[in-house]
Amino acid sequence: MKSKERGAEQTTKPVNGQQRLANSFNHAYRGLVYAVRTQRNVRFHMVAAAAVLVVSLLVGVSKLELAILVLAITAVFVAEIFNTALEYAIDLVTREYHPLAKLAKDVSAGAVLVTSVAALAVGYLILADDLGPFSVETLERVRRWPGHLTLVALVLVAIAVLLGKALTRAPNSFLGGMPSGHAAVAFAGWVAASFVATEGQFGGLISLITLLMALLVCQSRIEAGVHTPYQVVVGAILGSLLALAVFQLF
Repeated sequence: MKSKERGAEQTTKPVNGQQRLANSFNHAYRGLVYAVRTQRNVRFHMVAAAAVLVVSLLVGVSKLELAILVLAITAVFVAEIFNTALEYAIDLVTREYHPLAKLAKDVSAGAVLVTSVAALAVGYLILADDLGPFSVETLERVRRWPGHLTLVALVLVAIAVLLGKALTRAPNSFLGGMPSGHAAVAFAGWVAASFVATEGQFGGLISLITLLMALLVCQSRIEAGVHTPYQVVVGAILGSLLALAVFQLF
């Protein structure tokens, strides 16, 4: 009897192992389906990934380029799924508002954003030469366009403001903190408008008007009690210097 029982156990173990493997795939599949069904961002990434893959096939990318695109797309999906899982885990622990829970969700969402931007850059670098009007030569011409320099300046200002608020431990919101983001963007816009309008007939007038608008923005931040005069001045100087550097160096 014992030998028969041992034989039965040996025959059933592989079956149990197969069942566990099948259950693992089933759970993973259900998790993916649930994420796609309930998360709008996951569905958006799926549509974007499908479009990129179709375009890559139409333009005839190499196997290595296609593999890189697939890895970039997969990284975005993994980041988004982990973000969803983390949100559910936090909600399981507590439904009440807690600063650390909010911070965990915000950092996880930031990881998704970084991954998405990196994937977008990879897709552009691979497909740019085959997309006609979006070719590298076109971007070289756009680089000399003042609007492009203005966009770069504003992005740099936004990054600098974000770093400044992080390093000075500003409040976890867009309001308040060092430096004033509104003042930085307003004065960066003033510098950009001054450079763009230099060769025009009314360049001085345009520069004066944009300066007055930037000053009004600063005044509104102080009167609303969102920023101190010191924070506004620092933001204005930061925005002006960064925009000036971009237009002078490029």
